[in-house]
Amino acid sequence: MSAAVSSCVFGHARECRVVRSRWLQNILCNMERVRMERTGLEAEVEAAMRQLLAGQVQADEFFCVLLSLLGEHRVRALLPNIIQSLSSSSPALHSRLMSIHSQYYLQGPTDPYDEELEIALALSLQEASPCTAVPREDVCSRSMLSFAEAAKKTVKKLNPEQKSSVYSKNCKPNDTEPRGALSEGVVGCHISDRKKHNVELAYNGQPEPEDCVLHNYEDVYPIESPATKPNKTKKNRRGRRKRNVPVPGSPVAMKPAIVWFRRDLRLYDNPALIAALELGVPVIPVFLWSMSEETGHNFTLATGGATKFWLHHALYQLDQSIIQMYGSHIVLRVNSSCAEELVSLVLQSGAETVLVNALYEPWLKERDDLIAEILERKRVTFRKCHSYCLYEPYSVSTEGVGLRGIGSVSHFVSCCKKNASAAIGTPLQAPSNLPLPSLWPGSVELDSLELAKMPRRKDGSEIDWAATIRKSWDFSEDGAYTCLGNFLEDGIKHYDKESGRADKPYTSHISPYLHFGQISPRTVLHEANFTKKSVPKFLRKLAWRDLAYWLLVLFPDMHVEPVRPAYRSQRWSSDKRHLRAWQKGMTGYPLVDAAMRELWLTGWMCNYSRHVVASFLVAYLHLHWIHGYRWFQDTLVDADVAINAMMWQNGGMSGLDHWNFVMHPVDAALTCDPNGSYVRQWCPELAGLPDEYIHKPWKCAPSQLKRAGITLGGNYPQRIVVDLEERREQSLRDVVEVRKKHPEYTDEVSGSDMVLVPDHLLALSLEHSDREDDVVKSQTGRFLLPVITRKEFKYKTLQPDSKDNPYNTVLKGYVSRKRDETIAYMNERHFTASTIHEGAQLHERRERTSRLLEGLPQTADSKNTNRRTPRRDPFSIIPPAYFHLAN
Repeated sequence: MSAAVSSCVFGHARECRVVRSRWLQNILCNMERVRMERTGLEAEVEAAMRQLLAGQVQADEFFCVLLSLLGEHRVRALLPNIIQSLSSSSPALHSRLMSIHSQYYLQGPTDPYDEELEIALALSLQEASPCTAVPREDVCSRSMLSFAEAAKKTVKKLNPEQKSSVYSKNCKPNDTEPRGALSEGVVGCHISDRKKHNVELAYNGQPEPEDCVLHNYEDVYPIESPATKPNKTKKNRRGRRKRNVPVPGSPVAMKPAIVWFRRDLRLYDNPALIAALELGVPVIPVFLWSMSEETGHNFTLATGGATKFWLHHALYQLDQSIIQMYGSHIVLRVNSSCAEELVSLVLQSGAETVLVNALYEPWLKERDDLIAEILERKRVTFRKCHSYCLYEPYSVSTEGVGLRGIGSVSHFVSCCKKNASAAIGTPLQAPSNLPLPSLWPGSVELDSLELAKMPRRKDGSEIDWAATIRKSWDFSEDGAYTCLGNFLEDGIKHYDKESGRADKPYTSHISPYLHFGQISPRTVLHEANFTKKSVPKFLRKLAWRDLAYWLLVLFPDMHVEPVRPAYRSQRWSSDKRHLRAWQKGMTGYPLVDAAMRELWLTGWMCNYSRHVVASFLVAYLHLHWIHGYRWFQDTLVDADVAINAMMWQNGGMSGLDHWNFVMHPVDAALTCDPNGSYVRQWCPELAGLPDEYIHKPWKCAPSQLKRAGITLGGNYPQRIVVDLEERREQSLRDVVEVRKKHPEYTDEVSGSDMVLVPDHLLALSLEHSDREDDVVKSQTGRFLLPVITRKEFKYKTLQPDSKDNPYNTVLKGYVSRKRDETIAYMNERHFTASTIHEGAQLHERRERTSRLLEGLPQTADSKNTNRRTPRRDPFSIIPPAYFHLAN
């Protein structure tokens, strides 16, 4: 027989087998219908159907009621006939029930012979003995767990490998499916609290067939949650963030509410989402993308390449979470105007309320105000909730504190404590249910937003510049909690003293999650306080974040213009070669190069490294801080306009807070990379150098460089600037020149720089007579405010020809690290010896300082001068042959 004939014969056999199987199923359906009429279950099914059509029960609850009345096998055969009338009257409800039906019996027999055997066995049992109703007392008297009770229990989770081998302990011979194989979206063990009462009503007093009784609730396995990275967080803290896996709801024919996701891509502690659920209407999650509106006025570069790449993956993860937990999805739209797109969505869906979590960039606030006006004309409510900062920037007031010290975090914290508009509160739990609308508006594909679009070469090949970023981060909401949990478990112990370590995981890495709202600052505060560990330095970073947004509200052009008006005329270098070398990490200074390469490859670097590269760009290369701001905005995954603008303004000496430090590109390594492991990771060409030369290879001997395989100017660049001290002095002279050029912006009393007072702060200051001294009225009638000014700037302004600088702010790094480590080691070994050692060092420092103040010459180093035994005393060496005499 040929292959073609054989294929035809076997195909015909398969078709006959399928037809015979369908014929047997029809017979079984008719027999089951007769059984229902005999037992009186048809009336109860019709009553449940009426409740379903009236909206008193959901589709999944109706499915559970049928399971309790008819059993698994009868529901499998009869459900399509029971709900046949819904296909015309309510197609959405019919499709939902059929979806639940197919998901529930997804693990059914796949072999046609098994199906035929099951049907034949059911027919034989039907012919052998007529079906009678199961007495209620017989079912209730058994010491078993009913299906309804199992649906209300929380059962233990099993591994995926165990799923295939889990069966009920007392399965009957005609049970071909494992007991309790609950499908996703039906009931399972993860049933919401709100629906628990309805389930109790549905099952209360109903007789349950024997094949629907579970002998052990531990045999039911729950729906597996998506795999996440292992979290080291303690169980007591992790348990407080409940991971509800609710039952997906059915479509509801009510006017929905639109929840507009922006930088709040989370389900946990999302006030706008919870406020939408409180309305009791269906919820449509929406994300609108407008590149022009996100960018804002001038050249802010609010959304660079790295942030758009993160946003693409964060949206995907959020959409998957909503699909898995609620059966819903995010409606994606792209338009040049969010207002037009939002109006279109309102008209298509019939929504009467739009809820958002507020954003505080000035141009985005103006857009939201305009959208609120447009929607109000159409009688649509536009409601904003607060969650992006701990304190709402527009509500922070300086009343009772004054304006002196503005720009510092201590002044900001005092203002928040003195004039707290609202309590921070505690985080909100994720919704247990998300009502679905009966009509969904259209949505575009995520790729059409072009957030993760990669450039292409001339030959058409793709340049995947984000490959390392993709491997380095978990873009989901669970990834945020994993980072925070690991940090609070391990890293927080070292954060107080070693937060600047670039070679150790002593930082939280949650900044990108905070930026995109995948974790709220309130949750971070709550979790940190729950650890009951010393975390004030870590929590101070949250205050810095709120301060940045407050300053952006006060000075909306902070990202493009210096806050101090006099510094607009400061001289800057225009050497593009230096800028390009700094961006590529090819400056010849290993610490700076390692930090910039880490930034390019992973989209992130620790805060201390950011200070190092910023100081090098501004103080040693004399390049304008706006270049650093724009590069950070394009390459950081946590790029934030407010935070970056504030930090670069302060680092560029034109911000409200003159930081009293400048990072040295070599000596700073004593703090952040004392052993050179960070440089070896990101500059592998220098890995062969010893620790003492890893941060200054130019001081290494040529022979040693050759052994390490390093060629300065070849595989590693020469230094682009050599005389760091001279370039630092030139930077000071540029600042002094600016201050002398604009004396109208210098306070005659304190010698501090002055800035223009924002209007609403000026009105508040003039209302209180005791605060009038905070501001100074200039000759032109403008009100100016003295701000924090670095002491070395004042000193150089008064004495420009002085060669000394007693207020030099260049940090030498953690110079006492070796001494502190020695003391710590000796504390472990011998407390008395460590005390004597520390006391001797304290005495030497005091004597050295006193002689310096009195002008006396320093004493010679006493080491090796008063030795009891000379260094080469032959009598101090005992030959090995005489060791027994010495002992």
